[in-house]
Parts: sequence; C-alpha cells; structure tokens
Amino acid sequence: MEGKIFYLTKEKLEDLKQELVDLMVIERQKTVGVEAPKMLESEDVNPEFLSYHEDMDALRTRINDLENIIKHHEIIKNPPKDQQHLVGIGAKVTMDFDGKSDEFILTGTLEANPIAGKISNESPVGMAILGRKVGDQITILSPQKISYKIKNIKYEVG
Repeated sequence: MEGKIFYLTKEKLEDLKQELVDLMVIERQKTVGVEAPKMLESEDVNPEFLSYHEDMDALRTRINDLENIIKHHEIIKNPPKDQQHLVGIGAKVTMDFDGKSDEFILTGTLEANPIAGKISNESPVGMAILGRKVGDQITILSPQKISYKIKNIKYEVG
C-alpha cells in the first residue's frame, strides 16, 4: 500500500479519520494501566497471552493502514469543465452492453461497491474506461468477453 494514492470522497475521509481516532482510543485502553496476560501459564504458553497479542497486532495493523490511507489520499473532485467529457474518478457513467444499459459511479478502491453502483478505478472495467469519452467502445476480457459502449458521462461531486 506504500506509495499508492487513495481516491476518497470527503465523507469517506472523515469516516476513516473517525475510525482511526476510535481505534487509537481502544489501543490506549488496552495498553495503559492494564497488565498484559503472562506468557507462560505453568509450562504451557498462556492462550490469553496469544489472543491478546493477536488482537493488538490486528489493531496496530489497521491503525497503520488508516494512517497510510490518510497520509496518501486525494479527494475526488469534479475535473475542469473542459475535461468533463472524459471519464474520470467521480464520474457517473452510463454504458450499454448486450442490449442492456447500466449506470455506475467510478470511485477509488475503498469506496467501491458494485451492488450500490460504485466500481473501482482499479477494476477491469474501471481501468478500461478511464480517459474515454461518450461513444467509445470498450471490450473487457474478465472473466468473459463483454463489449461496452459509453452513452453518458456526468459529474456530481460537490
């Protein structure tokens, strides 16, 4: 994840910052003034010790991930007017395929949710349509061959 840019809406960034604060409070509660379980219980390794350290490792990993995301984020914004005819992150795109029409918003990976109509800029379709314009035909081979035609591009980011 190091060096990667995370494309986020303002709302998602605020959610991640709040999650970070909450996790840091939990970490502090688990480490300050609380005695960690002893490593050995008689001659065997104490299962509470192992569980405590697994929990702390998972907590620290998530805190580190959140700090990295917050440090390397870019807020999704509307492109300049002269670029809004091209698909970019934050665009609502309508495409035809196999006689059907589908509409979705191109997002960063952390907000992607195909069921909610949000696809990642790193997905096969997302990568294929970035920088394209209305009328362009795109063929994706993942996992089957599907041809899309871009019908409309609209930006609604605040």
